[in-house]
Amino acid sequence: MMCTFSVVPSPKVSDTVVEPYNATLSVHQLVENSDETFCIDNEALYDICFRTLKLSTPTYGDLNHLVSIVMSGVTTCLRFPGQLNSDL
Repeated sequence: MMCTFSVVPSPKVSDTVVEPYNATLSVHQLVENSDETFCIDNEALYDICFRTLKLSTPTYGDLNHLVSIVMSGVTTCLRFPGQLNSDL
């Protein structure tokens, strides 16, 4: 079972011109080679850091930390044995 986490670019949090092209061209590979894909909106991450976490100027480190927490939470039941243990 192949599971991927993909960050979708946005104009608000973009530092390169080719981000939308890379995201668009990678969709075919995600469809063909993965069983499950979690798409994470980069602009939504920025808004969560700015509005909810009250960070005045969120950095990529802040966004990455937020994504790592989400990834950890989603995969917890797969990594640890217990009553809520599941398999994909």
